[in-house]
Amino acid sequence: MIDPDAFAALLCDWCLEVAQAQQVLVRSTTLAEPLLGAMHRAIIARGAWPIMRIERPAEAEEFYELASDLHLDSFPAVDLAEVEQVDSHLRIDAPANLRALGWVDPERTARAMRARAPVREARFGKRWCVTMWPTAAHAQEAGVGEREYAAFLNRALFLDQSDAPGAWRELSRRQQLLVERLMDSREIRIEAEGTDLTLRVDGRRWINSDGRRNMPSGEVFTGPLEDSANGTIRFTVPSNRNGATVDEAELAFTNGEVSVAHARRGNEQLQAALAIDSGARFLGEIGIGTNAGIDRPTGSTLLDEKIAGTVHLALGRSYPETGGTNSSALHWDLICDLRAGGRLSADGEALDLEPFTGA
Repeated sequence: MIDPDAFAALLCDWCLEVAQAQQVLVRSTTLAEPLLGAMHRAIIARGAWPIMRIERPAEAEEFYELASDLHLDSFPAVDLAEVEQVDSHLRIDAPANLRALGWVDPERTARAMRARAPVREARFGKRWCVTMWPTAAHAQEAGVGEREYAAFLNRALFLDQSDAPGAWRELSRRQQLLVERLMDSREIRIEAEGTDLTLRVDGRRWINSDGRRNMPSGEVFTGPLEDSANGTIRFTVPSNRNGATVDEAELAFTNGEVSVAHARRGNEQLQAALAIDSGARFLGEIGIGTNAGIDRPTGSTLLDEKIAGTVHLALGRSYPETGGTNSSALHWDLICDLRAGGRLSADGEALDLEPFTGA
């Protein structure tokens, strides 16, 4: 259903802008073989070097089953050296089992996240993109068949259209209008059932996320002032956190910091995430979804945070290009659906969250 060669061309030319003699690092599992092969060919065709890092789907589970303190609290130096040497990197999410790490003690995953912070920061300093290839696990999580899921993802990528790059250019143009509307805003307010949260964004830069870093994309985002969030928010879209579902998470903020937190399901994961480091209890991002091709939650944060009519907040690390300064090993997006009577306003004026279909 998804043409891997067309997908690879979109990733090379729109997302990564692969150029002559560049070194492009590509990571995924063996389940993404059609796209991996297409990427290998496409990178070579553009005169660049493909550096393919392909793992078996079970490797992450094996790691946490067997890892010693050495493995959890450090990392191989070659990982950092490789990231520092490449020009860009692509991660393709292609799992065999989205629940594979559900049994792992959250503290073990938190330790590994903290230890690998230098590698993560080096990646953010390069051109990067995260995407996905449809697998049976994705379809099962979304509650649909594999063919239906592949067709859904094809639409979300705009690969069902005759000119996919042109559709992404048009999305970028329309999102830029929202960026310009928000650029002078001072206060954002989110209102819905169980939610009334305000935060400040004055002096911060809004980013037009048009598929360059996430594919598919469809959001605008910024980093709120670190001490500005006050009120409560209930996240109504479930989140998959290291193989465990976190559902109906409710957070209260006081002067930017999480003061009360509870989840109806997955509360242990929520508490462990907040304890990763001091920055994990503060916000690093507020984003507004715009992609109408993603019309329902599927269990993938990469997709769900782009649903038109939703807003998401990220606990932890800020993106420096927004002006945000919060530092953390955590960056976890949690999603609040506003389509059933919610309201998002900037300086008291409701924002029009009309979706964009790519047409």
